[in-house]
Amino acid sequence: MNTIRKPAVAGLFYPSDTHELQTLVNQYLTEIKPTTAPVPKAIIAPHAGYIYSGPIAASVYARLSSPNSIKKVILLGPSHRVPLGGLAASNMTTFATPLGNIPLDRQSINEILTLPQVSIFEPAHSKEHSLEVQLPFLQTVLNDFTLVPLVVGETTPEQVGEVLEKLWGGEETLIVISSDLSHYHDYETAQKMDKLTSQAIENLRSEDISYKQACGYFPIQGLLYVARKLGMQAKTVDLRNSGDTAGAKDQVVGYGAYVFN
Repeated sequence: MNTIRKPAVAGLFYPSDTHELQTLVNQYLTEIKPTTAPVPKAIIAPHAGYIYSGPIAASVYARLSSPNSIKKVILLGPSHRVPLGGLAASNMTTFATPLGNIPLDRQSINEILTLPQVSIFEPAHSKEHSLEVQLPFLQTVLNDFTLVPLVVGETTPEQVGEVLEKLWGGEETLIVISSDLSHYHDYETAQKMDKLTSQAIENLRSEDISYKQACGYFPIQGLLYVARKLGMQAKTVDLRNSGDTAGAKDQVVGYGAYVFN
């Protein structure tokens, strides 16, 4: 078993310098208006480069800055670089970012490896930014926590839901789904599409989410499947696109931030 996976996308999606990265994350978080809303059980956050999606991600991570008892994070994101069926776990004991090391929860990973849709597949993790960009935010808003990182390939909502239910836990466990929304439409088209996607998420309608709506549609479908079974409520915290943050408006990527309680 390898011991540590070093950051692969530092310098591309966020600064590789520790001080610069921490300053940027803190800046995004402090720009969010404080709220007395309860700490969410699950969140959906975007995963593009920080100059594009960082402010939107911060809007949901700020909800975790209040006192909480979170000690474990279940992090699911889509596979961008390798073909994948099922869910890929890692054999590492630690994931690293410029802000430090995060221990993986080997006991929880071993528990879900008993499910046929989960396997160890390191290539899915080696350069997967959908997971890695979430880590500095988690390191900033949480105290000590362990991580269960899962790259999600072609699956059914029931298959992802089974994994989530096995790891669900109580208030000590946070579920994080990493996903951007629509890709490379003009600004107005993206706004319309992403609004409909947000409505589907708030209505817990997993059947209305496809690859056209969100690159992380497989893990989103799984979360919505479980949330509907449990009678949870979902709320949109922020909904913007790259044309609102740091990009042109002819071809934009949509970013949404959501909480589940």
